[in-house]
Amino acid sequence: MQLSRKNRLVLLKLLSIFSVVRGYNVLVIAVAQYLTSIYILAPEKPLMDVVLDGNLFAIVVASALAIASGYIINNFYDAEKDLINRPRKTMLDRLISQRTKLTAYFILNFISVIFASYVSFRAVAFFSVYIFAIWFYSHKLKRIPLLGNIIASILAITPFFAVFVYYKNFAMVIFVHAVFLFLIILIRDMVKDLENIKGDMAQGYRTVPIIYGEKASKRIITLLAFFTWVPTYLLITTFEIGHMDVFFYGCFVLLLMFLFFMWKASSKKDYLVLHNILKFIIVAGVFSILLIDVDLVLNRIL
Repeated sequence: MQLSRKNRLVLLKLLSIFSVVRGYNVLVIAVAQYLTSIYILAPEKPLMDVVLDGNLFAIVVASALAIASGYIINNFYDAEKDLINRPRKTMLDRLISQRTKLTAYFILNFISVIFASYVSFRAVAFFSVYIFAIWFYSHKLKRIPLLGNIIASILAITPFFAVFVYYKNFAMVIFVHAVFLFLIILIRDMVKDLENIKGDMAQGYRTVPIIYGEKASKRIITLLAFFTWVPTYLLITTFEIGHMDVFFYGCFVLLLMFLFFMWKASSKKDYLVLHNILKFIIVAGVFSILLIDVDLVLNRIL
């Protein structure tokens, strides 16, 4: 019985660590970096040459560790707010002490820079600036309405630029993809503000819905949703994206549904559903990269 309790505590602490660092998000980003490298940035290279590229692996690991540490420092600063907004998740997160979180934060950042040093000094500089930017956002910028949302969205897509720079591929189609992803993430971040009004207000956060009201926030989100249709249209009509156009047609429909339900939404539960729709779009977008060239996928596997 004693051993069983210890094992249960260890399991709960592992789940707590996974929850704090948002392990599922980190994993999705790592997969996205590899798929982007294989099917967009270096499609001419053999599959195994890309997968077994030590420099790419180092960049992906450095990104994953920096992002995980970012979630830790964000969790550290938002502990009281999250206790109101996400009480169940916060109780799980609190199985790990604040001191342990800070220790893990510094260790992960250090290891991230070590992996970056395997690639080049420029990679070290890139990730050092990225790590500092995440801390500065969590400590200062997050409380600034709208600017905090924009900075958070930029930081979310920044790891992909490390891969772009590594392959020296700056094709316009890549930047149009990046704009689409940035806008979807920005919309999701603003929906989170609507979802977390209660905790943000209690902790003195100055978010758009708190300062200007929910209706103003919904208007901005609607405008951003319309903006997403610009890169969507360009990707479908101008660039060669193969069967990935199915994903973008689906996004168009989903965003229309999203806007319809958003204007009817009034409770935390409603906004959580909207948040999950946007998360689905992001995750589906990652795996839809495989649809860019189905023949290429089959040829590389077979």
